[in-house]
Amino acid sequence: MENQTNKTSLSRRDFLKTGGIAAAGLMTGALTPAEVLGATQRRNATTAPTDRVRLACIGIGNRGGDLVREFGKTGLCDIVALCDVDMDADFCKASIAANPNAKRYRDFRKMFDEIAGEFDAVTVAIPDFAHFPAVMLAMSMGKHVYVEKPLSRTYHETSLMMDMARRNPHLATQVGNQGHSEGNYFQFKAWLDAGIIKDVTAVTAHMNSSRRWHVYDQNIYKWPDAQPLPPNMDWDTWLGTAMWHDFNKVYHPGDWRSWYDFGMGALGDWGAHLIDTVHEFLALGLPYEVEPLLLKGRNDFFFPLSSTIRFRFPKRGNMPPLDLTWYDGVDNIPSVPAGYGVNELDPNIPPSGNNTIQPASLNPGKIIYSKELTFKGGSHGSTLSIIPEEKAREMASSLPEVPVSPSNHYANFLKACRGEEKTRSPFEIHGPLAQVFCLGVIAQRLGRKISFDRHTGTISGDPVANALLAGAPPRAEWQQYYEL
Repeated sequence: MENQTNKTSLSRRDFLKTGGIAAAGLMTGALTPAEVLGATQRRNATTAPTDRVRLACIGIGNRGGDLVREFGKTGLCDIVALCDVDMDADFCKASIAANPNAKRYRDFRKMFDEIAGEFDAVTVAIPDFAHFPAVMLAMSMGKHVYVEKPLSRTYHETSLMMDMARRNPHLATQVGNQGHSEGNYFQFKAWLDAGIIKDVTAVTAHMNSSRRWHVYDQNIYKWPDAQPLPPNMDWDTWLGTAMWHDFNKVYHPGDWRSWYDFGMGALGDWGAHLIDTVHEFLALGLPYEVEPLLLKGRNDFFFPLSSTIRFRFPKRGNMPPLDLTWYDGVDNIPSVPAGYGVNELDPNIPPSGNNTIQPASLNPGKIIYSKELTFKGGSHGSTLSIIPEEKAREMASSLPEVPVSPSNHYANFLKACRGEEKTRSPFEIHGPLAQVFCLGVIAQRLGRKISFDRHTGTISGDPVANALLAGAPPRAEWQQYYEL
């Protein structure tokens, strides 16, 4: 049952009303949301190093349940609130049982209305399209934010979220590509600094395991028919900013990722685990061209069965131009260079979550081509190796020592809330990578090459593609979150 508690002295509705009056100041940076809130709410944005962080979790089933468990294991926080639109579902039971004293909500807006003064930070583990309002409200109310990847579903929403973070530098932000706190993150930087990784001209990234939508009918001509709602589920809040869709089990609890209106397909799901270090440490930024080279089973509703997408990045400083080519689909395995070696199972790579089709023979990973060396890598925290093996043995004694991570991704966020560390995947780092995915999905959805102007942030010569940078306008009651 939802809690009926006294509201804080300044509720979300009061803040949104005040924030609307001050909109011009917010957009120019002259006035921050924390200043609008005043000293009472500002106090919640900073946590003394000796304090346990008070955490509210938005989305507590499946991946959200993983976050509840992992944050609880750190010993650095108290989970004081749990929020999920489907709180009665079986997948929420473990989180509730592990945190019996946490207050429970179905609507995160009501949670902010009633107990905003009782927590310092939030986790957001809900569908990609729903990240935006939860994150924007949390930060506007002075809360640190840990949000699952990718940051958002549209280029425009991602820009607004990055801007909100820039205007609130006292707030810690972390995106949930947990490999950014593991071996590959520290190895890539150490090898780059030592000149082992240099002059990279091409990268192949691949995720060839089966996906949920691979069993769908590719000849779909309309949205799925309405089905009965699960008991007590708040479907209207689940839809959030999205246009209305009748409930169907192909959307919830896990298949939302399959649909253009809700998710980001294989690229948004696994790209953050495959090319995050390449993108950050090679300073890729945004591409100037995105071209779908293969789209099998493309339709207007859900993602293709197989995709090959080429992203072209210009020269950056003394780094040469780079082409990054993405492969997904069980029958779309990229070629590998001579000396690639055995495709052994890497325990650092989690399973893809769906095995309805015979798994592909190539684990999720990447191949990095430089002018002198070729590197083989996996996903998440998996470290790189130099190929062929003979070259790796030759260079073994000259490779630099790789630092050990001082904290995992969850502890890193909580320590950043306490002012002890900086987060390794803040919005300023992950945001541009999320926008790369947004551009890739636009090209994938339209089935054509797009040219992106990196200076103006627009797609040239294609009004339809350019409109997809923002996507469909939100439903009226959610427009306010775009004005914070």
